[in-house]
Amino acid sequence: MSFVIAGLSPERFSPLFDLSDAALQARSIVRLRAEAKPGYPCRITLEDAELDELVLLLNHESHSVATPYRSQYAIFVRECAEQAARYEDELPPVFQNRQIALRMFSSAGMLVGAEMGMNGDLESKITAALARKDIAYIHAHNAVHGCFVAEVTSR
Repeated sequence: MSFVIAGLSPERFSPLFDLSDAALQARSIVRLRAEAKPGYPCRITLEDAELDELVLLLNHESHSVATPYRSQYAIFVRECAEQAARYEDELPPVFQNRQIALRMFSSAGMLVGAEMGMNGDLESKITAALARKDIAYIHAHNAVHGCFVAEVTSR
């Protein structure tokens, strides 16, 4: 089964970079400079920020469904992110060398399965999951920190 892993749309986030630190703080957003690579995975480009690159750390609702599985958590976005990444039948850089939790959801937004993977075994787990009739999409999360990384869908 072919799959697509897509980054978030930058339109929602790019205006935030023009706000003052006080205005960001009022929205519970923190402006940072990347101090390590890897370490600041952008949810738009699906790449880690470069050293000293400007990023925002903010809360994001990644699973906006009317079920108990509605979810939001902290994510990073890069200032330079102008276009959402799109990976077809390949893993984005932010999946590399990280344990990734795959949360599998039905079309009704209910959790119907989960897997853990890293590097070489993620592709086979994704394709096997999307081949199931009860799975409509997958949310990939950083297993260590718990944050949303990207949505995975059938192509």
